[in-house]
Amino acid sequence: MDHWPYGYETGRIARAIASGRGFSDPFFAQTGPTAWMGPIYPYILAGVFKVFGIYTAASAIVILSLNSLFSALTCVPVFFLARESFGDRMGIVSAWAWAIFPYAVFFSADWIWETCLTTLLLSVLFVFTIYLARAPRLAVWIGFGVTWGVAALSSPAVLSLLPFLGGWVCYRLHQHGEKWFRPATVAAIFFFLSLVPWGLRNYRTFHKFIFVRDNFWLEIWVGNHGDTSMFATAHPSTSTEEADEYGRVGELAYMAEKRRGVLAFIEEHPGWVALMSFRRFIFNWTCFWSLPEGRVVEEFDPDEPFDPANIIFCTALTVLSLVGLRRAFLEHADTRWLYAFALVFFPLLYYLSKTHIRYRHPIDPELVILAVYALATWRRGSARGRPAALGK
Repeated sequence: MDHWPYGYETGRIARAIASGRGFSDPFFAQTGPTAWMGPIYPYILAGVFKVFGIYTAASAIVILSLNSLFSALTCVPVFFLARESFGDRMGIVSAWAWAIFPYAVFFSADWIWETCLTTLLLSVLFVFTIYLARAPRLAVWIGFGVTWGVAALSSPAVLSLLPFLGGWVCYRLHQHGEKWFRPATVAAIFFFLSLVPWGLRNYRTFHKFIFVRDNFWLEIWVGNHGDTSMFATAHPSTSTEEADEYGRVGELAYMAEKRRGVLAFIEEHPGWVALMSFRRFIFNWTCFWSLPEGRVVEEFDPDEPFDPANIIFCTALTVLSLVGLRRAFLEHADTRWLYAFALVFFPLLYYLSKTHIRYRHPIDPELVILAVYALATWRRGSARGRPAALGK
């Protein structure tokens, strides 16, 4: 497949950039300009291709090393987030837990995608949120807005948490009689300014406003057109028919077709859509797909022999995270709502479209912190002491 698993759409776009064709050609043919994904990671990969060669082993080593660096650096915001939430000792233990966290190791060393970069950026934003509520300096607000913009250009899915984290900061400042409206407005301005260059590029290219990326309705359609398989089968990357249609009508027309198709399907089959959304909900938190049919072993992919162990690990992580979140609420931890926002709102889009455990990875740092907190306070029962007292 001409190195297709080497970055998938990201790799194809990066190859086009490195070859001088610009941000284009996300699949198997030269189909022209695209807004298939945010620009940050494809340009990083294109830079690696320019220096170390397109689809070479050297480029693979470099980009996977960068991913591993992004994952390793995530230990820093994990430390500060856990320390500010639950005390010094929890910060240290949580950072070590992230360093050996299996998903953090796997995705950084195996998957050429923006996942690890987005995880790092979102973790930094959680730390920004806490410090803004305690030291609301204008420069920090500006950094908050710019970082949200960069994170959105990496993966716009993170914006599902922007109103909740930003609203939490403003509410806390209002509680303490601090000014919040003006600095929050400044942060919003810098956030939008960060998106302007990419928005102008999209408008000049497609003569239409596109917010970061344009494949939203395709992703919804892939998960809601009658296919009950876990992974996409009717997608330009897996279906010759869909790839030909994409190349024939062009990207925007193709996305418009999928929008009409999925809206009609949802209207005609609401029960089916609800059931599939429930299955994706279960998979997101357990990695278990075969619940409704009752089939398990025969649906495991023989190329993925660790599926049973992964189900056990993922489910245990979820249970421990929920226990830690409950403990945080029982002990009135100041940051408890930030963790709740992450668990509740970030995965919502993936319940409706399609899911994969890597889609959840940007909030895995919060899950790890909560799981460690659950284990560290297991013997304390429902004690009501201040969480910060654990390590201070």
